[in-house]
Amino acid sequence: MSSQIELRYHLNICCCMIMFAHYIVAMTMKLGLIALLLALTSICVSAAVFHPISQSHRSAALELFSNADGRKQTTAMAMKLGLIAVLLALTSICVSAAVFHPISQSHRSAALELFSNADGSFSSLEEAYEALRTFEVLGIEKKPEDATCKSVVDTLSSPSSNSKDLYHALRVNGLLKCKISTAALEGIASRLKDGLKHATLLLDYYHAVGGLLLIKDQSPEVDVLLGNADGIVRSIKALSQSDGRWRYSSNNPESSTYAAGIAFETLSGVVSLAASVIDENLIGTLKKDIVKLFDSIEKYDDGAYYFDDKHIDASGHQGPLSATSAVVRGLTAFAATSGSLNVPEDKILGLARFFLGIGIPGNSKDLYYQIDALSCLENNGVSVPLILSVPATVLSLTSKDKLKVRVSTVLGSSSPPLSVKLMQVFSSGSKDASVLKQELRFDPKEAIYTMDALPEGVDIGDYVFAFEIVLSDPELKSKYATGGRTKVPVHVTGVVKVDNAKVTLLEGDIVESEKKLDLPGKNDVALSANHLQKLHLSFLLTTPLGKPFKPHQVFLKLRHETGVEHIFVVDNTGKQFKITLDFLGLVEKFFYLSGQYDIELTVGDAVMENSFLQPLGSIELDLPKAPEKATQPPPQAVSPYLRFGPKAEINHIFRVPEKRPPQEVSYAFLGLVLVPLLAFLVGLLRLGVNFKNFPTSAVPATFAILFHGGIAAVLLLYVLFWLKLDLFTTLKTLGLLGVFLMFVGHRTLSHLASTAAKLKSA
Repeated sequence: MSSQIELRYHLNICCCMIMFAHYIVAMTMKLGLIALLLALTSICVSAAVFHPISQSHRSAALELFSNADGRKQTTAMAMKLGLIAVLLALTSICVSAAVFHPISQSHRSAALELFSNADGSFSSLEEAYEALRTFEVLGIEKKPEDATCKSVVDTLSSPSSNSKDLYHALRVNGLLKCKISTAALEGIASRLKDGLKHATLLLDYYHAVGGLLLIKDQSPEVDVLLGNADGIVRSIKALSQSDGRWRYSSNNPESSTYAAGIAFETLSGVVSLAASVIDENLIGTLKKDIVKLFDSIEKYDDGAYYFDDKHIDASGHQGPLSATSAVVRGLTAFAATSGSLNVPEDKILGLARFFLGIGIPGNSKDLYYQIDALSCLENNGVSVPLILSVPATVLSLTSKDKLKVRVSTVLGSSSPPLSVKLMQVFSSGSKDASVLKQELRFDPKEAIYTMDALPEGVDIGDYVFAFEIVLSDPELKSKYATGGRTKVPVHVTGVVKVDNAKVTLLEGDIVESEKKLDLPGKNDVALSANHLQKLHLSFLLTTPLGKPFKPHQVFLKLRHETGVEHIFVVDNTGKQFKITLDFLGLVEKFFYLSGQYDIELTVGDAVMENSFLQPLGSIELDLPKAPEKATQPPPQAVSPYLRFGPKAEINHIFRVPEKRPPQEVSYAFLGLVLVPLLAFLVGLLRLGVNFKNFPTSAVPATFAILFHGGIAAVLLLYVLFWLKLDLFTTLKTLGLLGVFLMFVGHRTLSHLASTAAKLKSA
């Protein structure tokens, strides 16, 4: 039932926005004003609801890390308005930005549909670990390919692998338990220790210490203890800054929040691997650095805390999600090895709200950052955040819905014994709040806290409920973070009663005719008026508790038979809504258009379950004739069916071919064309042309043949130009042939000249 109420609530929002869009379009055409943001802002709320990790996150993780090689009138109005889609999109963004809905099976279905191609392989060991770690936290059983273990073994056995490669391979091995011998791990530990002696970069310390810590967990018999732990801690501490941020190297002056997170994670590893106790003063200094780091934390209006990192280095920009995840991982790791930290519980809870508030990230790395950080917060030595979530934030007075609240850890585990109290109820737009301190009833079967009836005086509208979590065992306050009061937006819907609806035709103050209306219901009023008369509409709106109700949209629309529309806002005084149209003052607005006008009333609100867009009937107006310089009605929008519909068929008639001459005439002209060729051949015979001077030796004869072949190629080029080649192609080809003819022709003529000279001398 609650899901149906929420669906109806959002449908009411859509209908109201459609109604309002129509009004805005009309006003924009005349005034040039855009007031959409004001309307959308009224729907948004500042409080937020956070929900723990659910099955949908598991579905998204499986797919992200798997690589793959009613109303008829409303419908008619929506067809006319191009802005409705934009308005609805903005409305959904506005609502989803403030209220975080629970994750459901639809998330899993969407993830499986979007990321259906999966072969289980990974492009790198780093990506493999991120996927496997996410699967482990979410409880997803997905066996990776054997190639992953093979890659781990190859990386760990390769002498060319650096500390980063070894670190990622050891992380994957910690999850897959590949077959790695103790001797191999001892050799890797020795290499990592040697790397620590020459380390200068923060990431070098991070990978080497992290790798040794992983070897300690996977093979306790391997010696990974650090004899110079104090010196390593001081070397890493030298990279810290006064504001709590850290540098990646001593040569780089830029500091980073992300670097601070991995620095504290590295330091916690050094403390775990230390052969002797670390100096307590040094540990105390590091704890103060954490407090300084939290002084730079930023906050959203909904109570979510996050770290923003504006540092850009070779690895690229580290955004709020990655930076905050690194800090959480480093914070919880350092607290596990160095004792309690002085971090306020509201900031720990705010960090949890930040990760829960982002929903499902759009890529695998961000999903890993989110899930890994929430896993660290799930059970840490600082403070375990408890999340209060409301499964349904839309409640119906008509259906007598119950208010239900769930309290769990960030990953959905059961909370310790506690009670939930509703402390205050804030009405939307009012700073006053009713103080209740009413405890909700706990249902152990469903692990839900329930309020059987809404507080007295809660009517339809938008509210903010302030809850407070009280732990049953006072000693648990140091372990769990409840965050004081949690504010949750709640929307209460119901049926609005419409009374005393009537439409009146006036001439001066005299009532000419009056008709009662059934709202919402079927009405067919037929009126007739001239420009000296007035149209008056009035009705009463009351809530289920009998209070005055003012919807977001109350419009009266008159549509001329030519399609010209006029929209008016209906004002109210208390419960009564009324509007009077003086046609004498509206003749110019109506463009002096006489004829029939359809009357339509729109009353809509997100919390009004019976919002309506109701035709009331029509009125026949007799207006004066328009003067010569009167404003003309605006051109009406062309129907998209006419603009984009099928066009008239075009029947193309080709030109009739010209009449050709007889074949005899064509053959006669062909003969005349061949006459010059015949004359040329006869002339050659009369002149006694012969081949006596054609070179006989091999080389001169070759050049002579090429020369004559080149001339033939030029003649062939002329034929091709006549048939299909363009001028530019012909000229380029002719240029190449000309160079060729110049060369071979020169050699041929040189040979002939030499031969002639020899004959004369002889």
